[in-house]
Amino acid sequence: PLLRVGLLRLAAGEHVLVVVMHHIVSDGWSVQLIVDEFTAQYRARTAGEAPALAELPVQYADYAVWQRNWLEAGEKARQLAYWRAQLGGEGAEQPVLQLATDHPRHAQGHYRSARHSFALPASLLGALRQGAQAQGATVFMLLLAGYHALLHRYSAQEDIRIGVPVANRQRVETEGLVGLFVNSQVLRARVSGRMTLAQLVQQVREAA
Repeated sequence: PLLRVGLLRLAAGEHVLVVVMHHIVSDGWSVQLIVDEFTAQYRARTAGEAPALAELPVQYADYAVWQRNWLEAGEKARQLAYWRAQLGGEGAEQPVLQLATDHPRHAQGHYRSARHSFALPASLLGALRQGAQAQGATVFMLLLAGYHALLHRYSAQEDIRIGVPVANRQRVETEGLVGLFVNSQVLRARVSGRMTLAQLVQQVREAA
């Protein structure tokens, strides 16, 4: 099933709602929409009120038609030409990032993953915002440029490519829709040891 819901009863007054959705019908943005709508409806019902949600101006099928028409109007050829110029055409060898590791890579490409979270101090975040604004860039672009520089420093490679998920909701009508809109794109930077960080930020800004 594309959507499965289970309610786990831990105690008389304690429950856990488990929602499992296939990625083909949802993305991270959609999850937040569902949580917000569920919370609004739950609060209304516990207050004895009828839940009221705004009508959606469009459905996902409308978005699919827009996208198809957009591609058929010549955008498909333009997009293909751009990405072939950026990443190479069919048969082009794609560079693999060569990082020094303490264990050999598995041939199958299966790994255990981990996550490390930390908060940036407010003063540093403020400085990053100012630095990005001075470059005509966003904080994301500035941090991505820093990540490109870091990977170049550790690998000594000059062609660095990073996969980045984008929300892909350019039209305001899609902001309230549940569905798979997200798109993963490869942002490429050509980095050299003689390049200034400002030059790298401008290159990443252009790619983004």
